[in-house]
Amino acid sequence: MKMTQQQYKQFTHQKAPKSGIVKNCAYAFLVGGAICAAGQAIKNLYLGWGLEEKAAASALSATLVILAAILTGAGVYGKLARVGGAGTLVPITGFSNAMTAAAMEFRTEGLITGVGVKMFSITGPVIVYGVSASIIYGIIYYLVRLWS
Repeated sequence: MKMTQQQYKQFTHQKAPKSGIVKNCAYAFLVGGAICAAGQAIKNLYLGWGLEEKAAASALSATLVILAAILTGAGVYGKLARVGGAGTLVPITGFSNAMTAAAMEFRTEGLITGVGVKMFSITGPVIVYGVSASIIYGIIYYLVRLWS
């Protein structure tokens, strides 16, 4: 069967799966927002217990990392990520999930060659490039402030 380029385009357009970008964005927004709202509620709880602002923020970060690691270990965070997509990646919980999931996957290889090495296989580049970028931005900021 011979097709023109236009017919082929129309054929592939009909057969291609429909994009769920609006639905996926809505789910990501809702799930990411729910994680952030839960984080704010936890922070308010810490503030209500008498912690100062900086101490409450630090305690919140630690709490979210620990909760995400526990939920990853229980298999809950992966299910949430399937629904919420990028909404689960942006907060600090996504970083914790990435580390915990990699560590759990390779735990049978031992604590050092499995968990210790593989835990940073995904998050290591994020740390390296994050620190490098912050140093470069800091130097640029310093130079701009020096010349202005």
